[in-house]
Amino acid sequence: MEDSYVLHLKNRKFSDLYLCFCGYSKCDPLHSFGPAVRPNYILHYILKGKGIYQVNDVSYSLCAGQGFLIEPEVQTFYQADEKDPWEYLWIGFAGEKAAQYLRDLGLNKNQLIYQCSCQDELKKIVLSMLKNKTYNPSNEYLLEGLLYTFFSVLSRHMQVETVPGRDNGNLYVRKAIEFIQNNYSYPIQVTEIADYVGINRSYLYTLFRSALQVSPKEYLTTFRLTRAAQLLEVTELSIESVALSCGYQDTLVFSKQFKAKMGMSPSAFRKQCIRSQSHIHEETPGRPPVPRFSLPEKI
Repeated sequence: MEDSYVLHLKNRKFSDLYLCFCGYSKCDPLHSFGPAVRPNYILHYILKGKGIYQVNDVSYSLCAGQGFLIEPEVQTFYQADEKDPWEYLWIGFAGEKAAQYLRDLGLNKNQLIYQCSCQDELKKIVLSMLKNKTYNPSNEYLLEGLLYTFFSVLSRHMQVETVPGRDNGNLYVRKAIEFIQNNYSYPIQVTEIADYVGINRSYLYTLFRSALQVSPKEYLTTFRLTRAAQLLEVTELSIESVALSCGYQDTLVFSKQFKAKMGMSPSAFRKQCIRSQSHIHEETPGRPPVPRFSLPEKI
């Protein structure tokens, strides 16, 4: 027998994002819903077991730790597994900025599936929602706060299962690269890059790995060290000044990363550049090539 708890809300005073309903269910084997079209967004999160989710002629086999997005006015179907039926929770929501907030998480019509390792936190939030069934101003604000807390937990822990080659994902990567190239001289972190692009850090990591086979942090470090090598070669700036010009506040950290990448210290690299220029016609070993980060022609 299915064990289910549901809360439906009708009166709403918020417009950006508001809770429509929420629930928790321990499903029977092969329990299903749909095919159906819903008027609002719904996020499901699987606590235990497994099942399938079908949308747009695509079927996803999902298990504990994963979740799926249902978009408004899109026909979907989902069903619990026969041998290991799922236990899940869900929140239904709408609002003028609902689509934007989902995009911030990395979810849209092309990215419907996600992973999250914080099931205890999400379950606690939904159970707290279910406990506050009495309609009054205090509970309205409480439920609104819990909804934003749900999104906050997802933004910190969620990873999106991306579809390689999607144009929207490539746009995020291009925007991130542009930000790095314009701001590498400042002590920026990956979190700031993700904030600029408008997605969370884990989603940015997934997109970079898919498009460039490196993480955003690796890309940023390589870009900085490439610029540092160029400055060491063509200017007389001190090592400390080169480090600062490339976003390093600590010269020791810069020197360690440079040596790890180039196989020699910044000072040794500069000396080899000078020797190469002084004895350009002699048969002396050339310096190691400056690492260049070649980007794909199409991202």
